[in-house]
Amino acid sequence: MADYKDPYKVLGVNPTDSDEKIKEAYRKLARKYHPDKYADGDLKELAEEKMKEVNAAYEEIQRIRSAGSGFKGGGSSNSSYGGSYNYANIRRNINTGNIGAAEAELNSVDQGDRAAEWHYLMGCVLIKKGYYVDAQKMINTACNMDPSNSEYRAARDRLNMQARGYGGGYQTSNAGGCSGCDVCSSLLCADCCCECMGGDLIRCC
Repeated sequence: MADYKDPYKVLGVNPTDSDEKIKEAYRKLARKYHPDKYADGDLKELAEEKMKEVNAAYEEIQRIRSAGSGFKGGGSSNSSYGGSYNYANIRRNINTGNIGAAEAELNSVDQGDRAAEWHYLMGCVLIKKGYYVDAQKMINTACNMDPSNSEYRAARDRLNMQARGYGGGYQTSNAGGCSGCDVCSSLLCADCCCECMGGDLIRCC
């Protein structure tokens, strides 16, 4: 039991604190140790470890409260989802092609609640819109925030494989024109996203 860390102490809160106070403490630490802030710095690995610790602590508190009187904050019990947002509905919108609605819902999520699932789904939205470089960054961030998530890793690996197959990178929204290869690449990348989320855009792939 020497390795056990009290989740309340990790977040700097007390067991008697309200759900909202605990959620706010989590948000504050998530902003502090967000991987994007340390992407090019010497503290990147330390920040990633701290982020994992904070996520694990928040998840444990949610589990404790759910087993007791119930966690009033709502939402998923997985801390990588962050907050009480309906990510299942956002996934449905992405899978049915309602990208505008999915993006609007994602943009409404508070900055402090933009954890791994938010970055993954925003990456999927960006793929659908054809912004592949930005999509790769989002999905890479999701993997950094929740490295144990096989869905995120699969999407990242398939995107990287597609990028290598099309000259080492994707076209961005600033590129002029649209060739047949660009269209093919777009379809394959969108299919990659759909398959990772349980759908299938191109049945033969």
